Amino acid sequence: MEGSESEAVFESLNLSPRLFINETLNTVDDLLDDAFHFYNQEASNLFKTDGTDRSRFLSEGIAYIRNMIQSDLDTRLGMWEKYCLHHVFAVPKGFSLPQTKESPTETFTCQDLLFDPDLDAQLDILRNRLTMVGKESAGLNHELQALERQSASSDHCSELVSQALQLYGQPSMQDMFQDMLSTMSELHEKMEKLRTRKVENLECIRAKRIKDPNRDLLASNYRKGLPNATVEDIQEFMADLKRM
Repeated sequence: MEGSESEAVFESLNLSPRLFINETLNTVDDLLDDAFHFYNQEASNLFKTDGTDRSRFLSEGIAYIRNMIQSDLDTRLGMWEKYCLHHVFAVPKGFSLPQTKESPTETFTCQDLLFDPDLDAQLDILRNRLTMVGKESAGLNHELQALERQSASSDHCSELVSQALQLYGQPSMQDMFQDMLSTMSELHEKMEKLRTRKVENLECIRAKRIKDPNRDLLASNYRKGLPNATVEDIQEFMADLKRM
């Protein structure tokens, strides 16, 4: 492939098929060396041949196996190398890359793209929007947490009301409520009877006092003044005042 038309085409694109093939072959050789080195260490540890005559026999056996694999591998890799050079990296005869005509103003370098003012302005706008969205998201999270707390409190109140309604709906609670109403009604009747009896007693006492012959004497003594009344008259008068 050296000096061929295909090589010239790939070199114009800054590509080297030969370099790729050589690096692939070297990578395979490195992998094979690492594999048999690891195999030798594991076999030595397994059979405990370090420091014994069997270590030499083991190394010779591993080297023989490697030579067999290396020979077969070299044959296959040689076929692969020829296939790549003659088919994979071969271009048709007369092939040429199209020539692009670009004016200096139409060509952009990476440096120009990195320092584009318009692109920087758009990036700043996007950063500001992202910051605003982040703040709005934080506010919405706070509101959501507050609503969750309110919902939990409402659920707790609803649960308490439901429990109270369940208790009220039980037959025992209804019976107790009816007993309370009956007791209140009986108490009200007893209080009315007591008040009526007290009024009747007062009327009876007044009637008796009117019919009492000593009433005029007490009244006359009272008009004359307490110094002219006896102790018994005063006590009887105070008792009448308390009964009124």
